[in-house]
Amino acid sequence: MEEIRPEDIGAIVKPEPLKEFCQKVLLKLGVPEEDAYITADVLVTADLRGIFSHGVARLRRYINGLKVGMMKARPEVKVVRETLVTATIDAGAGLGQPVSYRAMKLAIQKALDHGVGFVAVRNSNHYGIAGYYAMMALEHDLIGISSTNADVLVVPTFGRKAMLGTNPISIAVPAGKERPFVLDMATSAVPRGKLEVYQRLEKKMPLGWATDEKGLPTDDPGLALKNLTERRGGGLLPLGGAGEEMGGHKGYGLALAVDIFCGVLSGAAYADLVYPRDEQGKPLPSNIGHFFGAIRIDAFRPVEEFKAAMDDLIRRLKESPKAEGQTRIYIHGEKEFEAAERFAREGIPLDKKVVADLKAIAQEFGVEFPA
Repeated sequence: MEEIRPEDIGAIVKPEPLKEFCQKVLLKLGVPEEDAYITADVLVTADLRGIFSHGVARLRRYINGLKVGMMKARPEVKVVRETLVTATIDAGAGLGQPVSYRAMKLAIQKALDHGVGFVAVRNSNHYGIAGYYAMMALEHDLIGISSTNADVLVVPTFGRKAMLGTNPISIAVPAGKERPFVLDMATSAVPRGKLEVYQRLEKKMPLGWATDEKGLPTDDPGLALKNLTERRGGGLLPLGGAGEEMGGHKGYGLALAVDIFCGVLSGAAYADLVYPRDEQGKPLPSNIGHFFGAIRIDAFRPVEEFKAAMDDLIRRLKESPKAEGQTRIYIHGEKEFEAAERFAREGIPLDKKVVADLKAIAQEFGVEFPA
């Protein structure tokens, strides 16, 4: 979960009006109503859960992609291969959120019918927070899995050129009386959005998040982002940081595994083949890949027994001895669930620069900003 300092808040907006604003903007760009709603819902859900780097701050990215034709407002989406428990979908270079929502729905249905379901997607775009799709399985008492490859931002261990994406993984598991376990993590030390947040706040970032063009650690988020944009070298470090001493090679391995499932297995692009450009430097469709899974718990054991065991596991962890100075042990997803409840009640805090951009978007498209 990410934090916004009180002095950096530009507006506090209720979730539904913010969602309606994003949907109206996307409708102006020719996106079908249902697709616009799904995309807006994913964006606002990210902000509700305190993942501001993947919330409405990303709306401009989709506007630009639709304008230049890198993303198609009305893509031809088709299932290109299917079995009882698997499918591969071509997203037609459309927005990543609508196809991902429907792919996860298909994986869930296959799991309900046959015990497990796995769906790969190719020729897609940025899909928002991975956890949105994994959590879709929870209402069916299923385990949900979601991952995606992404724009080239991460240097491999011992490398100095970005070759992999932040390649997030999310796993959502239902519990009984306790909150669900929801892992939603980048396989890099941090996602690119975290650098963007630090740049907006004009703050130095911790060493160990990214390298400069020589492959050396840097605390300047603006330099790291500029190098990534201009492809001058350097990039984000894998989870664990540089080298092998703190396990950076393990984060690198996880990122590579995601690229295999999302890129190689689906038939999408992978490594530095994603986000290609033509000879004039114009962006082409990104050909991002996603991978979704759903697992029926009662294919292994009774659901209520499983949930009771999950509750016991969670309580054992939360009630275990705390480190000196600490008062609480969290389960993955717990902070985000608490943030969502608070922001749904009080409104979502938005950074000043994000608000300025949203107001510019509002003026450009003739849509009222709901501040």
